[in-house]
Amino acid sequence: MSAIHDEVLKANGEYAASFDKGDLPLPPGRRFAILTCMDARLDPAKYAGLSEGDAHVIRNAGGRASDDAIRSLVISYKLLGTQEWFVIHHTDCGMLLFNNDIMGDLLSKSLKTASIDASGWHDCCEGGGSHEGKFINWLTIKDQADSVLEDVLRIKAHPLVPANIPVYGYIYDVKSGKLCEVPEATKAGAAA
Repeated sequence: MSAIHDEVLKANGEYAASFDKGDLPLPPGRRFAILTCMDARLDPAKYAGLSEGDAHVIRNAGGRASDDAIRSLVISYKLLGTQEWFVIHHTDCGMLLFNNDIMGDLLSKSLKTASIDASGWHDCCEGGGSHEGKFINWLTIKDQADSVLEDVLRIKAHPLVPANIPVYGYIYDVKSGKLCEVPEATKAGAAA
């Protein structure tokens, strides 16, 4: 076992020893969901003022409206009653640092962790790669505001998403902690 493994289990033991949230209901109490990035610098509970049981938080690389993210949002609404959704991307996102071609090329050479410097991405090793990465849309980002708008539009256009659900678009600033609205996205996400 690793030190991280042991630290996680120790922290969980301390959390469980004073755990008093076992009676929370299954549906989120504040009836909304957030789709945001998996970046470790983002703490949706803090930036959105959440406590356990308040909201659904769906996270993936970039906070993108992938098929799986939309699946989760539809479940959040249809079975658990959320009534409003937020799409929240963030500044300084790693999804701005590559594109589908770069990722496909890196994976075709090696499955080991790559590194980046001023001249671009580099693999540490050769061999053991797979060309399968060339067939995946990695949903990379060129412009934050455009990607928020694109995701809100994709969610709103999905045939399983009711028109009466508002979808708000924001960018979280990793330097200030502030949520900055993308007005075009919020307008496009208005409830009908």
